[in-house]
Order: sequence, then C-alpha cells, then structure tokens
Amino acid sequence: MSELPHCHPSPSDVKLAGMKNHSPAPSRLRVEAGQCSLCGPKEQNEDCTGVRVPDDAVVATKGIAAVVADGVSAANGGKVAGEMCVQGFLSDYFCTPETWTVKTSAQRVLDSLNRWLYGQGSAEGFSDEKGYVSTHSSLVLCSRTGFIFHVGDSRIYRVRDGEIEQLTRDHRSMVSKASFLNRAMGLSLNLKVDYREADLQVDDLFILCTDGVHDFISDQEIRKLADSEGCLDDIAAAMAQRALDSGGDDNTTCVLVKVESLPDSNYEEAQRVVSERPFPPLLAPGMKIDGLEVEEVMVESKRSQLYRVRDLNDGRMLVMKTPSVNFKDDPEYIERFAAEEWVGKRVEHKNLVRVIDRDSKPTFLYYLMESLDGQNLADWLHGHQGRPPIDEVVAIVRQIVSGVRALHRKEVLHQDLKLENIIVDAEGKVTVIDYGSCRIAGLRERLGRQDDDALGTLDFSAPEYRMPTSSRIGPRADQFSIAMIAYHLLSGGKCPYGEKWAKAKSPKDFSQLEYVPLYHHYPMVPVWLDGAVARAVEIVPGARYQGMSEWVYDLEHPSDSYSMASYLPLIERNPVKFWQTVSAVLAGIIILLLVIK
Repeated sequence: MSELPHCHPSPSDVKLAGMKNHSPAPSRLRVEAGQCSLCGPKEQNEDCTGVRVPDDAVVATKGIAAVVADGVSAANGGKVAGEMCVQGFLSDYFCTPETWTVKTSAQRVLDSLNRWLYGQGSAEGFSDEKGYVSTHSSLVLCSRTGFIFHVGDSRIYRVRDGEIEQLTRDHRSMVSKASFLNRAMGLSLNLKVDYREADLQVDDLFILCTDGVHDFISDQEIRKLADSEGCLDDIAAAMAQRALDSGGDDNTTCVLVKVESLPDSNYEEAQRVVSERPFPPLLAPGMKIDGLEVEEVMVESKRSQLYRVRDLNDGRMLVMKTPSVNFKDDPEYIERFAAEEWVGKRVEHKNLVRVIDRDSKPTFLYYLMESLDGQNLADWLHGHQGRPPIDEVVAIVRQIVSGVRALHRKEVLHQDLKLENIIVDAEGKVTVIDYGSCRIAGLRERLGRQDDDALGTLDFSAPEYRMPTSSRIGPRADQFSIAMIAYHLLSGGKCPYGEKWAKAKSPKDFSQLEYVPLYHHYPMVPVWLDGAVARAVEIVPGARYQGMSEWVYDLEHPSDSYSMASYLPLIERNPVKFWQTVSAVLAGIIILLLVIK
C-alpha cells in the first residue's frame, strides 16, 4: 500500500512526497499524485495533506483517497485538528466495510472525527471557535467516479481539456470586512458536509489546495501552472511557492491527482472474468475438479447448479455452486454471480451461510459454501403437518432477523427470503442461504448498476419490488419478506392477503388488499403476535417497523397497542350493536315479504 501523508514539511522535504503508480495491466484505476506544503511566513505549518493508494484489490472496492486540511490558526488545537482530519480519515476510511458505499463510509468517518474534535475542545474548556478546528476537503476516486467531501474553505478543482472548474464552495462569512469560517470540522457537534459526485475521464487533473494558495493566485493562474512541464510534485511545489511570492502570508498547500487509466466497463470486466475462469461443465457424482470430488447433485436449475463435494485434501464436505452455461455470454449474470461470493466472504454471522476459501486457486468459475445439516422451512413445515409450535416459529423468525440484520449493517439487502432459503437443523439453529439476489449498495455504486427488478420469489417479495417507482427499496423490504414467512408458518401455508396478492401490480391493486388475521387460520395465535405480524406486512413501507429488533420484541412480548377488541367478532366486541343489526336486517326482510305479497 502506498501512503503519502504530508504534514508540515520544510521546503527540503517536498520531493519526498512524490508518487507515481504505474502498471502495464489494463482496466484498472491508476493515478499519478504529487503534493507540497510550505510553512511560509508563519511560525508553524498547520496544513496537512495525504494521499493513499492501496493494493489493487482494495482500490477496486474502496478506491484511492486524497485529502487536504487547514487547521484554523486562531484555534488552540488547529494543528492537531488538521492532522486528525487527514491521518484519521485515511486510516479509518479504508477500515470501513467493503460493502458500504463510498458516501456512507466517508460520512461516518467524518462524523466520528468531528465528534472527537468537538469533544476534545469542550473537554479542555475551549469555546467552539477556539478548540480543535480545521477545514477538510477529500477526494475519493473509485471505479469511474470521483466522490468529494468538503467542509470549510479549502478547495478542490478539476482541470479537464484545458478548462478549470471549482468543485467545492467556500464556507465563509463576512463580518465587518473580516472573513470567518461558518462551517468546519470540530466547530459544532452537528456536522454538515458538502457531498458531490463527478464522473472521471483519463487525464483529469484534480487540485486540492488550502486558502493560502487560492486566496493569492487566481484560478486561471492555477490552471496555467497545472500545464507546466515536470512531475506533479514539482508542479505542486511551484503553486505553493507562487502563492508566497504573490504576497501570501499563510501556509500554502497543494495536492495534485491525475487520472492515468480507468477500469473497463461492466461488460468488458465481466468478459475478463470469463476469460480468466471459464464456466465449468455439468458435473456428476465421481467427477473431480480442483481437488474436489462430487458426491451428490443437489440442485440443477436453469440459472445454477449446487453440488455436494468432498475436499480431497482434508476430507471435509462442502457445497459448490456453479453458474449455468446458459448465461456464459451474459455479463450482468456473471457480475451478479461473482457478487454472491464477494458478499459471502465479507459477511460473517452464525445465521448466515459461510463462503469457504481454499488455499488453491479455482480454475473454473464457482464458489464453495459450508455444507449444512438440516432441512429447509418448507420441509420443516410439512413435517409439522402445517401446525408448528408458535414458540418455535418465533425462535426461527428471531434467528432469521439476526442474520439479515448482519447483512443490513453491511448495506446489503437479501431480497430472496423464502422458505427454501432458510435451513433449520435438528437443534433448531437457523441458517439463511443464497446470496444470488442480494442488493449490495457498495457494488451498485462501483459497478454502475444492478437490476432493480424483483429478484426474489413473488410470493414473499415486498410490494415495492412490483412498484419500483413508488418507494425506495430498503431494509423494510426484507422485513416484509420475513413477516410473510412467519405468517406462512403460523397459518399453515396461507397468504395474509389471500388470492388477490399474486395478481396485484399497481398501487390501486395493493390498496384494495385486506389483511386476513391469523386467528382465521389458527385460533391459538395470540392477538398481539398477529398484530405484530400484520404491521410488518403492511403494504406501505413506512407503516412497517422502523427497526426489525422492535418487531422481534413485539413478537415475543404482549403489547397493549394490539387490542383484543379490534380482532374479536362483532358479537363479542359489541353484542348490543350485533343484535340491533340482526333485528334491522330481519325487519327489512319482513317488510320486503309483505310488499311482495
């Protein structure tokens, strides 16, 4: 990993900051970077810069990051704040889960840093503007997009085709002809960071600089200097020195990042995967591949195959999933298949199936999972003659929720929660399987797109998949699917909305659906439990539980919010009204008969 923090150097240190990252390999994100920070006439340099270029595998998921910060000189902790805004960001950002989007990763890191800076200043008794305060401008290049995070009056420019564009805006206010920061890291507990995305092109040059530079040389002069001959370190040094020569009385700091190559498009990348790892043929018991012997053909479908295999090296049993040759020319299918393995290796939880790594590199396109003992929920329900104990159902739901929440913490939606994808062993342990339909926020961002269509089984998928424009698909969609599973188990295989559910396609169709209480199918289900299930399968996502932990609590604890009265028949809920209604109907019938005679 190449890491280039650059804090408070003297002019003689400038050339040590240089870096050029070359590689003959195509279809990769490659940059050249240079930086310089000069103290100028001030006693100490409170600016800080850094560039981090990780290994290729991490570049593909987290990108390349460049940061500049300007510790506020009027603040007592300005120097420390500037260093934290650079070093803390570069360290913590690359430690966030790879499944998170760049935006989520960076913003959570910045929120954490801001709280630390603000808390440090408060602990030492400084007022807001006198504590640990700094600007922060960071650029993360990932795939074919630049992600910009900015607070304060440092700046980020982009030079493209000879034209310079300022991509950030200064957070300054004028008071009595004096300029003050109105937004900065550590200035207040509630941080508001400007966020912007910019498409990338080869030869784009990004310039990050502090106010010691842009306050003393114009944008056009910065552009002209960017066209100078020489390495980016020398150009950055020339910009910093020019600001001082133009009357600069502040620290002067520049970071330059030039895009040298970009990843291929999704189609080309998928084709590359195919060329490196071809589709395996259809396998049969006794056949061997990469030191794995096929013991059993578990599933063969039009989209994939599952085999139970034995590792000949250590004798353990594993499950191998292979892609269907029907899709060998479909780059989006290949992309999604590769994503299944990627998710399985990055999410570890006792209620999620584990993807297994072996020491030897596979020669075909497949991946391996742990072999599970047990049966899927459909078979489990059949074994209970459609009437499983209620407490066992609640225990199963609790475990499904636990595993799915682990996915959600990684910004991954399962999207195909159904009876066949839940395995229960003899001890009652639940394992969620099949990552084939997962929606991965980080990969959607980096790969450009994944299908937004309903990928799971229609019977258990949330309504928003059939109405993709009506609402944003999020974790509550998985909540709906788990609640549908719970209803299915408790009702002996019924749907909470009856036969009309499968035919509903439009908002009007869904608005006409009516929930059928569980006691209609199984009188032993408590009213409060039915109320919790009913809320989790609400048609409108906002009407469901905000968090699944709240839902599980309501499943396990009687709640007054689900009143018995609303579930009782009218004769028990209001006997007087019931008999009044019956009397009125009978009177009407008598009058009708008299009229007919």
